[in-house]
Amino acid sequence: MSIKDWPATERPREKLLTQGASRLTDAELLAIFLRTGVKGKSAVDLARQLLNEFGSLRALLESDLVSFSTHLGLGEAKYAQLQAVLEMSKRHLAERLQKGSVMDKPQTVKDYLCAQLRNEPHEIFGCLFLDSMCQVIGYENLFYGSVNESTVYPRQIIKRCLHFNAAAVILTHNHPSGSTEPSHNDKLLTDAIVKALSYIDVKVFDHLVIGEGEPYSMAENGML
Repeated sequence: MSIKDWPATERPREKLLTQGASRLTDAELLAIFLRTGVKGKSAVDLARQLLNEFGSLRALLESDLVSFSTHLGLGEAKYAQLQAVLEMSKRHLAERLQKGSVMDKPQTVKDYLCAQLRNEPHEIFGCLFLDSMCQVIGYENLFYGSVNESTVYPRQIIKRCLHFNAAAVILTHNHPSGSTEPSHNDKLLTDAIVKALSYIDVKVFDHLVIGEGEPYSMAENGML
């Protein structure tokens, strides 16, 4: 049966418009993105099959062009559309972050940094630079490493703080393993950066470790 023949309350697009996107399942959301199914399968049926083949929605979203295009109903055009959607999501988060003090929206900060780092296969250390009103001046990935570590130089962070004329920073790095638990070295590094930046009157508000699930906030856990 075609989706057009379904009751209006069960059609993904109509359900989204009347109940909101959050009420849809992964398969229903993906079906709207796909728009059409294939012979013998509705868009929802195809979406369910794809989610089963990839293992999860996240795995589908993070797949590269080659692996993405090997699946039924997918190809370069759909991959390009997906990448555009993901990039728009990142830019939307960036715009939300630019408005007002970051201290009033800690979850937006976490969402933004997750979008920047969660899917990276190697460890990356970055900084969110803030002015005296705790508004975002900019964000940069500063150090790139291997699967499980990156080498971080506090003096380079000092140089970038002076470049942005920053009054404060939020530090972040990802753990490709998925664990958000900070290591002993993470703690030592954070202490060294806090001390180094204190000489130029730049505060470290937090250090967020990005992995699977909710980021680990050193500030919230009394480590700063």
